[in-house]
Amino acid sequence: MSVFAAEEVFNQSNMKDLQWKRLKGTIERVYANVPFYKEAFKEHHIHPNDIQTWDDIKRLPFTQKNHLRENYPYNMIATPVEEVVRLHGSSGTSGKPTVVAYTKNDIVNWADLIARAIYMAGGRKGDILHNAYGYGLFTGGLGLHHGSERLGCVTVPVSGGNTERQITLIQDFKPRVICGTPSYILNIGETMLKMGLDPTATSLKYAILGAEPWSEEMRTTIEQLFDMKAMDIYGLSEVMGPGVAMECEECQDGLHIADDHFYTEVINPDTLEAVPDGEDGELVFTSLTKEALPIIRYRTGDIASLTRGKCKCGRTTTKMSRVKGRIDDMLIIRGVNVFPSEIERCILQIEEIMPHYQIHLSKKGVMDQATLHVEVNETFFNTLLEKNLEHPNAVKIARKIESALKTQALVSMEVCLEGPSSIPRSEGKAKRIVDNRKTLV
Repeated sequence: MSVFAAEEVFNQSNMKDLQWKRLKGTIERVYANVPFYKEAFKEHHIHPNDIQTWDDIKRLPFTQKNHLRENYPYNMIATPVEEVVRLHGSSGTSGKPTVVAYTKNDIVNWADLIARAIYMAGGRKGDILHNAYGYGLFTGGLGLHHGSERLGCVTVPVSGGNTERQITLIQDFKPRVICGTPSYILNIGETMLKMGLDPTATSLKYAILGAEPWSEEMRTTIEQLFDMKAMDIYGLSEVMGPGVAMECEECQDGLHIADDHFYTEVINPDTLEAVPDGEDGELVFTSLTKEALPIIRYRTGDIASLTRGKCKCGRTTTKMSRVKGRIDDMLIIRGVNVFPSEIERCILQIEEIMPHYQIHLSKKGVMDQATLHVEVNETFFNTLLEKNLEHPNAVKIARKIESALKTQALVSMEVCLEGPSSIPRSEGKAKRIVDNRKTLV
């Protein structure tokens, strides 16, 4: 069987041995070649020879995003720069990006991982794949591109934006697979409806969606809009890019981690101690095969849980839940912690509401205040007298949403209804938080 389907046949009884061998090699390599890690090991009073059991891993230092920024651009690289064939960076909009480097072998491994992921999602050799992830320093576009070609798909490198042109290419090229952020693929479908086109009449059968947290309710909305299956792909630039984990088409109930390339932990972000399988915490990854920029115990900031055992699809890799949210996206509203994806889950249960929303943060005295802005759909909007969103029927819907937030997300938040198409659409990652707070001096 081809390498992209190695997941199907890998002898899991040997996985731990393979992980251990690759882990020891990674630890020795960073200690010998990356000054940051050598110093961090010394500060933790540990040497590579001290790592003798799996339990010893918790003695290793954590790596965080600020460490990459502080060592910008090349000081975290473990190979000579002339052996690097590509640089990528984080998609952050402020300050220095977090730079990640790849050797030729890293690119080959990454392409294999993405090919494996596409295969897991239902893609096959010869399929036409429409890639609407952004190209450039962001790892999504080129990551999916090379994996698609590695699998043998006909790859359409559309990138993000120019939505009507995307629709034309979908109609003309007839792809079977589409890749992009869930918010942008939703945007494509809604634009088709506005153009008088039926998204369910396209050739699309599978979607590989990621780069932002999204709820099961959003999945249902997208699947019904296009009449296709939507699977979640996970990754982040600092660890590799997309392809670290992937949902299978058979179950869609968690993402299979590429155990042969990554060692995964989940920790309590406050105590930094490991949490039991099945319990939410912060994902931590150690790379096992990366050459240019190997990474030790990288704190991702993503909240999820792990499970182990055989999946209904037959695979036996470690599975991670879909990401609940990011630590830095978590809102504290009147003392209650809540993620935007939890709010999304509540509002998408209301049939009069479109799957577009923003949370506006402001100050009321010294207290933070949040207002949820959500769109009503055109059908409901047209039933309102003079399309007045202060009509009693509209107020009733706003109260219904507030009640759902209170009972399901345990958060009290004012809801402001907006007319159709009033909330900005995404051509990449959706902007869910609008922070209007002023820094107190």
